[in-house]
Amino acid sequence: MKESISTSRTITNTLHYVFCIGLSIIVLFPIYMGVMAGFKTNGQLFTDPVGLPNPFIGTNYLEILSGTSGAFWKSFRNSLFVSAFTILITLVVSVMAAFAIARIKFKAAKFLRTYFMLGLMFPLTVAMLPLYLQLRSLSLVDKYFGVILPQVAFQIPMTVLLLIGFFKGIPNDLEDACSIDGYGPVGFLLNMVIPLSTPILATTAIIILVASWNNFFLPLLVFNSDKLYTLPMGIMAYQGQYASQWNLVLAYLTIAMIPAIILFIAGQKYIVAGLTGGAIKG
Repeated sequence: MKESISTSRTITNTLHYVFCIGLSIIVLFPIYMGVMAGFKTNGQLFTDPVGLPNPFIGTNYLEILSGTSGAFWKSFRNSLFVSAFTILITLVVSVMAAFAIARIKFKAAKFLRTYFMLGLMFPLTVAMLPLYLQLRSLSLVDKYFGVILPQVAFQIPMTVLLLIGFFKGIPNDLEDACSIDGYGPVGFLLNMVIPLSTPILATTAIIILVASWNNFFLPLLVFNSDKLYTLPMGIMAYQGQYASQWNLVLAYLTIAMIPAIILFIAGQKYIVAGLTGGAIKG
């Protein structure tokens, strides 16, 4: 009996590892292709797209980073600005909304939670035309906040729902202790809830960052001037300029991915802690 259980566990673990390795290969192979393509000439890329460069050529990456027009760094700064403000505004608004729903008793709390859930079912592509008309009426076309504010609106539902689950798990005894010390709801939020919520706040910040960093449709809809292009738009413009030089295009794409990948890897422990903490406590 014990041998059969041990054998079953061994088979299950083996299948688990095989599945994880296979999934990792599927995810990492395009990244490998992009990185290696940046070290190849265009001829090498077409004759041997999968193999290692022979020889390695670093001039593709240097050309992008030190280009005379500075197009890459302009797009990088634009992406950084848009992402930073999207994260900041989303977290400030979502923390206040989630705290009110999770910790303050009022009749509309359940309705508001359901309302935010409905926001998850509303895709951005459906809102493109009315969103553009609204942005034009507010004179936000070809401006940073024409991208930032819609991104905030579409990130708030997910962020609020994640925070609600975490905030509900904070013990009531801590709130009572803050009340004895003379703190009201705002004092409890600032001095107790936010410091305890570092994992879930880091989780949502990284998720918002990745979504904003990779967003293509909104900048395409809003920006007309190439001075405002974010990295996805910069890649499109670069591809149009160097349509036949795929080694340069893939090198540009690889560099554009690096910041989001590094932050995601660095913050993955917060992502796991934040999501599991919200799931258990919610």
